[in-house]
Parts: sequence; C-alpha cells; structure tokens
Amino acid sequence: MSGFKYDLGVIGLGYVGLPLVVEAVAAGMRVAGIDASERKVTSLLAGQSHVDDISEAQVAHLLANGFHPTTSPDVVGDCETVVICVPTPLDDDRRPDLGAVNAATAAIAAKLRPGQLVVLESTTWPGTTRDVLLPALEATGLKAGTDFYLAFSPERIDPGNPTFGLRNTPKVVGGHTVACRDRAVGFYGKIVDTVVPVKGTAEAEMAKLLENTYRHVNIALVNEMAMFSNELGIDLWSAIDAAATKPFGFQAFRPGPGVGGHCIPIDPNYLSHAVRKLGYPFHFVELAQEVNERMPVYVSQRATRILNTVRKAVNGSNILLLGVTYKPDIADERETPALPLVRRLRALGANVTYCDPHVPAWAVDGKPVTKVDDLVTGVTEADLSIMLAPHKAFDLDVIASRGKLVLDTRGVLTASDTVERL
Repeated sequence: MSGFKYDLGVIGLGYVGLPLVVEAVAAGMRVAGIDASERKVTSLLAGQSHVDDISEAQVAHLLANGFHPTTSPDVVGDCETVVICVPTPLDDDRRPDLGAVNAATAAIAAKLRPGQLVVLESTTWPGTTRDVLLPALEATGLKAGTDFYLAFSPERIDPGNPTFGLRNTPKVVGGHTVACRDRAVGFYGKIVDTVVPVKGTAEAEMAKLLENTYRHVNIALVNEMAMFSNELGIDLWSAIDAAATKPFGFQAFRPGPGVGGHCIPIDPNYLSHAVRKLGYPFHFVELAQEVNERMPVYVSQRATRILNTVRKAVNGSNILLLGVTYKPDIADERETPALPLVRRLRALGANVTYCDPHVPAWAVDGKPVTKVDDLVTGVTEADLSIMLAPHKAFDLDVIASRGKLVLDTRGVLTASDTVERL
C-alpha cells in the first residue's frame, strides 16, 4: 500500500458506493469517498445517512475509522484503488447518459498514477470500459495492464434486501487484461465472500445487463398476462402460485403497477442501445419496455372500472396511493411507477393523496401530493385506495376491512367484494 494515503477511493456515495465504503472500512481499508453533491458530503460528515440500508451509527463508525468524504476529485490521486459508482441514467430521449462516468474518468485521468487500479461498477453497455474509459486513461501515457490496472465489476446492490448484501453476493469481475483481472480479483477478495472472474470487461458488463433484462422481460410477461387474465375472469395470482410448485424449469414472477428503481426500467435500454448500433432492434427488450411502461395506464383504467361499479367517476373522486416508493420498506423513489400513475389520475380529474411512512413529502411535476399520515383515516375516507408498495408498516387487515374500495397491484390482499387484485 506504500505511496498511497488511501487504500480505496469511491466516486459516487449513493446506494452502490456507500455500501462499498462500509465493507471496505470493515476490512480495515483507509477509504476516501468523492461525491459531487455538497449536500450528501455535508450530511455524511455530520453523521447522517441518506441510504436506507446504512444507519447513522454505521456512518459514525466509518468516520471514526478514517473515512474521508469530500467533493474534491483531486483525492483520487491518493488512492491505490478507485471505484466508479456514479449513476448512469437515460436522457430525455431515453438514450444512455454517461455524463457522470465521463466526468469521473476525466477526474481519475487527471491524477492517474502508476500502480493504481481503476474499476467501473456503474451499469453500462458492453464495451464501455474498453471504448470509453481505456482511451481516456491511456491518453495520460500510462498503459493499462502494465502501468495501471482497469476492470469492470457490476454492482448487485438490492436496497432493502435483508438477506443479501455486498459481502455475501458473488462479485463478478472482468479485467482489461489478465493482470488487470487478477489485481481486481485480489481487491474484491478482501471485501466479499465470493469473487467470480470472467473473460473480460465486456463479459462482465453483459452479465449485469443479462440479469436485469431477464427480470424485465419476465415481469413484462406476467404484466401482460394480468391484463387479459382479468378480462377472462382468471385469478392470475393463484395460477402463478400453482405454477411455482414445479420444482424445476419455472421461476415465479408477479405482476405489478410498473417497474421502478434504477435497474429494471433503465438497464435493458443500455443493452438495446448496444444492439441498435449493430443496425437492428432488440425486440424482446423493446416489447418488454412497452408493456411495463403501459402498466400505470392500465392501473388507472382498472381504477376507473372499479369506481364505475359504485356509480362514481374518477373525476372528483378521492384516490389514496398506498406506498409510492418503487419497492417496499425503502425510501427510494427512483423511477417509481407511482409518478406516471399520479399524472394519469390527475389528468382524469382525481384528487390524489398518498400514505407512505418512508416518504415525508412528495411532489409530482412540481405539484405537491397531499400526505395522509393516518392509515385508518386515509382508507376510510378515500373513494378508492390503490396498493402500490406494501410496506411492512401497513396493517393489511385495516386496509382490507376499512377501505371502501381497494385495488391491490401487488397481490398482498385477499380478493373480496371491496378488494380487487391486479
């Protein structure tokens, strides 16, 4: 470790970067964290956490053990290993946006030193490490695999997962050269239980996209089945439970109001982008995207039908959304399907409120959505309650028994005269 002040520098201190910091500090590493957000860095220095799975006590432990959060990218020159964990969103035209990756790469190139290991963890299309990072870093005159080391290792963070975290989730690692791979495997072997070396960076990049595209396509399949099963009078939830009893050849996926988070709605677009550069579309991904993006519209249509059964119009009705995060028991609202659903319901004239213990305040397109703090009052007074994210804090019996009408998009309630499942 000689010649470097820090063993590790993590660029991007969000849902991916901060858990990496936690495990690295636990392994005895000296860690610097870089984030462009002054608010995040100030919050961390004050001992506060902005990530669901990391407590304030853990942040205090990090700081007490030498963790140095900063907004200055210059610190990367003092780090033996630098891992890029920045967001890779889509732009307004649904195309991959590597702006944050490019900025992080430029910051590293400006301070690159012999012996350093650079790893990209941000999700991107196959070939990014080779075609984007490598030229920028080798423009310094240093050669990857000889003077410095370059690798890709896809993040597999699942916010709110009580069973699998960074340490006990196998870590896929691909290097630009064999020497790069071996160096990266050695690094991750200190902080995770299992390291999975693969042929190269493109294979590691593809592995991440394959994982999420697999989920994306299968979720779209059951979402589309949910639409026509309702028309056919078939309880799809029961059918899925029955199919799941098969001990081989089947994995259960369940429908929902749409897909959210960073991975499922976004990552397959990176793979589609790579395929389109070859001159043809990736039909499975694009069809899955179409189906999953249609789900909030379908939920609003089901809401309209349910209200019609009691001779009410959506226009003027009070509709309560139960849980507006993209998955249960976390505060993460990224790409939540609740957003397009609110837009649709508002366009139809509904008075939309929400109940979510993890979201203290919420606005859609700059217009606040009124929060209902008391679940009993909320479901009792709403003309229709829509279950979107079944947080453990919700009393399901109260929702089922006190709600005038309930649309359950997650299959957590028993169907009844007042409760419909998607």
